[in-house]
Amino acid sequence: MIRVGIVGGSGYTGGDLLRLLLFHPQVEVTQVTSRSQAGRYVYTVHPNLRGVTQLQFIHPDALQPCDVLFLGLPHGTASKEIERYAALAPTIIDLSADFRLKDTAVYQKFYGEAHPAPQWLERFVYGLPERNRESLRGAHYASGVGCNATTVNLALWPLVQAGWLERAAIEIKVGSSEGGNEHNAGSHHPIRSGAVRTYSPTGHRHMAEVQMMLGADVKIDFSVTAIEMVRGIHLLAHCYLNEVKAEKDIWKLYRGAYNTEPFIRLVSGKTGLHRFPEPRIVAGTNYCDIGFEMDASGDHLVVIAALDNLGKGAAGSALQCMNLMLGFEESTGLQFPGIYP
Repeated sequence: MIRVGIVGGSGYTGGDLLRLLLFHPQVEVTQVTSRSQAGRYVYTVHPNLRGVTQLQFIHPDALQPCDVLFLGLPHGTASKEIERYAALAPTIIDLSADFRLKDTAVYQKFYGEAHPAPQWLERFVYGLPERNRESLRGAHYASGVGCNATTVNLALWPLVQAGWLERAAIEIKVGSSEGGNEHNAGSHHPIRSGAVRTYSPTGHRHMAEVQMMLGADVKIDFSVTAIEMVRGIHLLAHCYLNEVKAEKDIWKLYRGAYNTEPFIRLVSGKTGLHRFPEPRIVAGTNYCDIGFEMDASGDHLVVIAALDNLGKGAAGSALQCMNLMLGFEESTGLQFPGIYP
């Protein structure tokens, strides 16, 4: 059994990660830290785990060596203590933004400060398995992924790879759990429901990850709006192509890109109730659903995608990375299909 610790386990992503790890057949969760909740049972903060585990939060100073450490700390925190964490565990997966970007100048531009540990940036593999699967195999350090960036990167990568995308204008709707986590990977204080709030009309930090993965020369703009929803991301992208295509060409392109991916599903139907991706269908899962519809013009494609910001956008991808890093079957512990209705 692999001994796993979670640093910063009282937030939403930490709770979702703990939920997944407790049912992983090759993992024993040995410690979960929280400064504010030390000494309390984890189920007092994550009530869905009542009767599932008797683990108690410990203070971060009491952290002991283990095989794998997941870091669910506020952005800018893990990088200041990475030497300490690396001495405690040979494998580290950081869910914050601290080690996602390779360029220190880009990090300073988007996060407003110099990186505290620039010498560590190249050691971390960007934790998007669909793009970095081979680099993750056997790696010792992996970064988390931005949930909005993941949705954009997965939704548009086939078009970018084929060289068909001229530009894209994207509207991303997110749930309150992301609103509370936007600058804090360990937050457990969500935006209160009751109002739509556009909290990033332009210049979202996750754009740095999009540019890193899709290319800085690809013309993409997106805005983010928190809506009356707890979990989930719903992306609608107006994609303007550089040549006219038929919808069958789009199907062929996306099937070729994602046919063998275990957690990407193509959802684009002409009939039925669920013709396109919906956040509630993927809630609690590690799936990203992608669909599309071609305008009559043939050069205006609307791409729609949905994923769970706490799942595929955070904890699920982190666990998927761990499986690859340690040589486990990639989908182990991630098979939950969601609940419907």
